[in-house]
Amino acid sequence: MPGGPSAPPPAPDMNKVPVAMSMDSVLYDYMLKHTREAEVLAALRKETHDMHGRHMQITPEQGQLLALLVELMGAQRAIEVGVFTGYSALAVALALPETGKLVALDRDARSMAVVDIVGPAIDSLESLLQADGPNTYDFAFIDADKRAYQHYFELLLQLIRPGGLIAVDNVLFYGKVSDPTIEDKATQALRKFNDQVINDQRVSLSIIPVGDGMALCRKR
Repeated sequence: MPGGPSAPPPAPDMNKVPVAMSMDSVLYDYMLKHTREAEVLAALRKETHDMHGRHMQITPEQGQLLALLVELMGAQRAIEVGVFTGYSALAVALALPETGKLVALDRDARSMAVVDIVGPAIDSLESLLQADGPNTYDFAFIDADKRAYQHYFELLLQLIRPGGLIAVDNVLFYGKVSDPTIEDKATQALRKFNDQVINDQRVSLSIIPVGDGMALCRKR
């Protein structure tokens, strides 16, 4: 009726499932064909495919996202906690300027020659904080022992400058974080981390469904 009250807009679908959560192999292959991957990264991914623990390597689209974030920030100094065979570290390093610096931390000396510091990451981060001081890094990526995520995060918050970014991998953990019947220690630790970071006003936060779920935390 002219002049009458307008109908309210339709309610948004609060349960809409992102494409990434229901992606089949055909659609994923299509996405990979439209994902930029340097030849050296593709070669490393192929070599890692036959190794024990290959599931720990990030996916190509995750590597592309990390590189883009580094470029967008104009990052000069980056830290990686957890290296495995070095795919994510290499993706970040390739995105840094020639004058940039990447400190890669891993406790497994067999991982890769790219590792700068071998040993428990908490000890290494504390040493970096003493040596370089607070607010001296631009970007960090956490992909290591899930039970220590909160410890890594707290130390990195001191090392990263205001406006810097901490990216945290595996926060959706194969969907296990949403299943209350699953009670392994890694899942419990990730649930606790997710619950803490959502209420942490020191950072701006976005969890995106890429790979196994990645939390992007910008230090305020």
